[in-house]
Amino acid sequence: MYIETQRLFARQLTLDDIIPFVEMQSNEKVMKYILGRPKTKEESINELEKILSSYEIISNDFIIMAVVKKDDNQFVGTCAIVKNDDGEHELGYRFIEKYWGNGYGVEILNSLVAFALKLPYLSRVVAYVNKNNYLSVKILDSSELIFIKEFKESETGDVIRYYKTF
Repeated sequence: MYIETQRLFARQLTLDDIIPFVEMQSNEKVMKYILGRPKTKEESINELEKILSSYEIISNDFIIMAVVKKDDNQFVGTCAIVKNDDGEHELGYRFIEKYWGNGYGVEILNSLVAFALKLPYLSRVVAYVNKNNYLSVKILDSSELIFIKEFKESETGDVIRYYKTF
């Protein structure tokens, strides 16, 4: 277990997570602002296998964890710290749709920030969100991250909000 909150904990993903992981990744609403489309079952299985093999890499540039409810051990989503193309350590999260609206996003995100900043190689973390993804904007605006700016993504023209810690 990496992170523990009042209601949740984050741990390494396992093969036992495949069914809810595929459910989450194949949901159009969950993946709309991440990929623009749901992932196929095969894509999700391949992604989970890649994540599982990454746990064996000591100097791994990304940590992806399962988010699980403490009271019943139900998989509700994932959270991550990933080194992006700009060399920043970016935080991310996604949840199975039926768990939206329970405050899990802010709860896990604030704990993820605290966890990340305790890592010896990190002094700050960032997050990006499509401005139209109002649920994630609400989570980030309620988190310990600080809103910095908005910018237009050159490829899509989408307005992106940028957050970070100092």
